[in-house]
Parts: sequence; C-alpha cells; structure tokens
Amino acid sequence: MTLVQTQPRPAGANPVRRTVVEVMDAAGPQVCDDMSVEVALAVMAAARTGRLVVCDLDGQCTGLVTRTELAAIRDSSDYTDRVRLRDILGDHGSFTSPVTTMAEAEHAMRTRRLGVLPVVDEQGSALGILVLSR
Repeated sequence: MTLVQTQPRPAGANPVRRTVVEVMDAAGPQVCDDMSVEVALAVMAAARTGRLVVCDLDGQCTGLVTRTELAAIRDSSDYTDRVRLRDILGDHGSFTSPVTTMAEAEHAMRTRRLGVLPVVDEQGSALGILVLSR
C-alpha cells in the first residue's frame, strides 16, 4: 500500500483555472483487485478509512470501492467468499488526470453522480483522489 502526499496550492493560483492536482487528497490505501471483499473490509477497518483505491497486478488503478458498497455486496444473497474486487468494480472505472481543471472534473463528477474520483498519472498509477464538495 502506498500513501500519496497532496501538493499544496501555489500562492496566487487562479481559482478559476485550478487543476485537480492542486486540491486532490491522498489516495489512501491501495489494494490489488484480486483481494476478496472480506479482506478489503478488514483492510479498511485497520486503516480506519471508508474507501480503497483498487489496482491491478501491474499497479494500474482500476477503480475505487467504499465500505458501504462492500458491506452491501457482502450482505447480499448472491455473495460468496469467492467474490473479488475486480468482480464488483462495475462503473468505478472513472478517473481524472492531475492536469484536468477543477471545473471539468466537478462537471464530470456531478454528471456521473460520483462523490470520489481517483486521480491517475499517464501510466495509470493512482496519485490521489478528488472528493466532490457538497
């Protein structure tokens, strides 16, 4: 698991043209997509976080899962201990670039009804997360 430091907003930056990298939060714990739902919930509890960035075996970000989503899956009648994170990512494949403007990212998040969006570099590695303010 890798924690990513956020970058402070430069003094005098134009608030209209702010980019995602200026306001993103640390990515938090990153886990492999072959992890089971139960283990992912245990990692969240140990890390005292409500979300995990999910990566494939090559370290590329494949999505993000929340404690609420995982608990709902675990409590469903279709759940088995063979369910892996890659099996449930579904529509969580949305990402943004660190150079995307905040206006563009906010519009995309509101359109897709996303509260959190992973920020990835050109290679697909998670740099941080963007949390939509209410």
